[in-house]
Amino acid sequence: MFGSDGAFGTWVRRWTAEEGRHSIVIRDYLVATRAIDPVMLERGRMAQVSGGQVPQPASELMGMAYVSLQELATRISHRNTGKLLGDRAGYEIMARVAADENLHYLFYRDLMSKAIEIDPSESVIAIEHVVRTFTMPGTGIPGFDRHSALIAQAGIYDASVHYEQILVPVVLNHWRLERLEGLTPEAEIARVKLFDRIERIGKLARTVARRRERNMARDEETASV
Repeated sequence: MFGSDGAFGTWVRRWTAEEGRHSIVIRDYLVATRAIDPVMLERGRMAQVSGGQVPQPASELMGMAYVSLQELATRISHRNTGKLLGDRAGYEIMARVAADENLHYLFYRDLMSKAIEIDPSESVIAIEHVVRTFTMPGTGIPGFDRHSALIAQAGIYDASVHYEQILVPVVLNHWRLERLEGLTPEAEIARVKLFDRIERIGKLARTVARRRERNMARDEETASV
């Protein structure tokens, strides 16, 4: 989005190299432990890379807003996955990957904070679009919708996590969009829509949390019989 020269180009190449390292160590762990079928894993990788699908943000601001939320979501997902592995080595791998993702998140979050100072109206419009259309990275992954459903069922990343650990702390508390003044009419409309969407996601998150609590109670009751 910003070209390959200068400080940003240096950052993007480093970022890409670190993400590549993440994929290598996670894949090596899965293959070494046979946690999943390595043949299926490789076929999925070939299908995704061969498909050549690449996300194309509509603007630089939308790109920055997306990675701000996505990097934090990825950090949380990796940490939660590590906790469920029941394996010390796997836990430490995912914790280290999550630590890298946190640095990525902080960089983009603060970059977006500065963008809000420079152009608040366009930033609000971009953030509203990203929150409305947000999905986890999965472009071209075969069966990604099913993967996402299983991830949510396991409590790794679902509506509750998205609302309580992404939208509230970043969009509402850190960026403080409600305090912005002098927005354009279009940006004001976007802000209203954004807050309304976040409120609705919060209601969904509470419903999901109650359903999970009921299911856990039922499972505990069944196990005790």
